[in-house]
Amino acid sequence: MAVTATERPAVRPPAPGRTSGRRQFTGRTALILFAFMLPAIFFVGLFTYYPLLNGISMAFRNYNLNDLSDTSWVGLENFRTLLGDEMFRGTVKNSLVWVVGSLVPQFLIGFTLALWLRRRFRFRGTYQALVFFPWAVSGFLIGILFRWMFNGEFGVVNDLLMKTHLISTPVPWLADARYAMIAVIIANVWYGVTFFAIMILAALQSVPEELYEASAIDGAGKVRTLFSITIPSIRTTLALTVLLRVIWIFNSPELIFGMTGGGPANETHIVTSYMIQVTQEGDYGRASAMGLMVVFVLMLFAIFYLLAIRPKKAMR
Repeated sequence: MAVTATERPAVRPPAPGRTSGRRQFTGRTALILFAFMLPAIFFVGLFTYYPLLNGISMAFRNYNLNDLSDTSWVGLENFRTLLGDEMFRGTVKNSLVWVVGSLVPQFLIGFTLALWLRRRFRFRGTYQALVFFPWAVSGFLIGILFRWMFNGEFGVVNDLLMKTHLISTPVPWLADARYAMIAVIIANVWYGVTFFAIMILAALQSVPEELYEASAIDGAGKVRTLFSITIPSIRTTLALTVLLRVIWIFNSPELIFGMTGGGPANETHIVTSYMIQVTQEGDYGRASAMGLMVVFVLMLFAIFYLLAIRPKKAMR
């Protein structure tokens, strides 16, 4: 018995001058795309890469606005001057205190707020707006607001502490070296909690509810659910959020300038705020060297941090 094959319709070749499927990428198309990208390339190059390359060059030159008659190449002299500067070494120590003292409370409070805001309750949207509002305010403006709050004579912080009988005399928060760094860290914690709350809440909303239902059926408590389901599910977001926040805190001197200006007696200066002060003094060579060192240190930190949190491959 003969088996007849199913006839397939013949595929007609494309007509001359016409293309089948997608459009061909021609030189004219490339020129059009380049023309659209050219303004962005121009402005990014002019306002980002040109200052960056110029700053790298100034880090190795004797570039001082007070005397531009000699901008000769001095090699690593600016870096040696910084490493021998006691003020610079003090700002490095302050920077570590500033980053760690700000990051840990920001993370813990932001994580707690995100867990709380994930739950459904009345006026949830209003609470989210109140929590997220500080992130829309300038850091320098927040510094000015907290400078008034921590004022030693008529600040609201001293007023509340005295009314609750926690202190008997006003504390000179911003005039005493023992308390100034504590005050600016408290302000930075209040400012940065919002970032962690936003990022972690967005990550929590992507965790499937079925996982929590399964853990409840298995009898897992809240603590075990947190460490077995919640944190592993948002591990990548937590790691990248911490990395970004470390970089931003290290590079955020505007709050310090708004509250103390680096005082008293330079006790609240961090590396980046000291760099701005040196720039204002006109020593662009030393300031550029400081900026280059900050970039190098943060790049090394980011590399080792990402390598440390990288998921390890299972052993075969």
